[in-house]
Amino acid sequence: MKRGHLLVWSTIALLAMGSAACGSSSKPTAGASGAPVLTLYTSVTQNTVDAVTAGFKKAHPGATVNVFRATTGQLNARIAADQRSGGLRADVIWGTDPLSMQNYADQRILKPWPLPDIRGVPAEFQAPYFWGTRILYVVIVAHRGVTPVPASWADLTNPAYRGKVALPDPAAAGSAFAALGYFSMTPGFGIGYYDRLKSNKAVQVATVPQVVTDVASGRYQVGVTLDSEVRTAVANGSPVSLIWPTDGAIALYSPIAETATTQHSAAADDWLRYVLSTEGQQKIASTGWQPVVPGVAGPPQPAGATSVSPDWTKLFGQQRQLLQQYQAIFGA
Repeated sequence: MKRGHLLVWSTIALLAMGSAACGSSSKPTAGASGAPVLTLYTSVTQNTVDAVTAGFKKAHPGATVNVFRATTGQLNARIAADQRSGGLRADVIWGTDPLSMQNYADQRILKPWPLPDIRGVPAEFQAPYFWGTRILYVVIVAHRGVTPVPASWADLTNPAYRGKVALPDPAAAGSAFAALGYFSMTPGFGIGYYDRLKSNKAVQVATVPQVVTDVASGRYQVGVTLDSEVRTAVANGSPVSLIWPTDGAIALYSPIAETATTQHSAAADDWLRYVLSTEGQQKIASTGWQPVVPGVAGPPQPAGATSVSPDWTKLFGQQRQLLQQYQAIFGA
């Protein structure tokens, strides 16, 4: 497998380093005697991190969890900044997508999966250095009342939506990176799908939540985002609809791993065990995501909903090339 990592864009690096200045301390504070102490780097949504952290602390009284949370692109930059200034400070990395996490494995900053005693996670969500924690679905969001209503991924290239489609940046958003990986491998789509979107004047925006915000405001009529983001917007009264593509929502798993340099491996082990426990999975479900462990109920899906995924292992090693191909179309 090729060694490599994501491109670190200078503007993202500056942003992430600024976040570091006001984020968690690089040296974890001491917890109560014998209580876990760890530093978590994550791109998982804040409400999910908060819910899981609260549950973990209840299960481990006196535990200290220092959190740096940012988008995938900012997380990449933070990790690169750490490595330039004395070494990685995280004990655990909890990411959004397997392609970004494999980049960390390729950089040799992850420990091989340390907990063979954990049971229940399906093999399809396991890799040598990380395991999945939740399942995310990339879907279409549409402004309420848009006509025609898109039904499939191919519909986004319809001239009826010329200049009206919003796409999240795969260099910043792990779910968009995963969708790029899926389309690149799928007959009938390929990288050429992005060429067709660009020809139809689709617009790249910064983040997944921004897609929903811009569609709700009417700036765009349709967009590519995550199911949880749309459900939350609808619950808050936003004038948008969730469109589950007839050819399948793109499913990706959100991986977690222990770092190779952790000085708090026992605490990191405790965190991994909690996240993949029934209680931890219920916390994840309560914040709008599908748990990875079977038997723990997640959010409802539309009747007849289907999902699709690439063979992630076949994409490992191609991450840099994928981004370069995408950026040749939409720009860095």
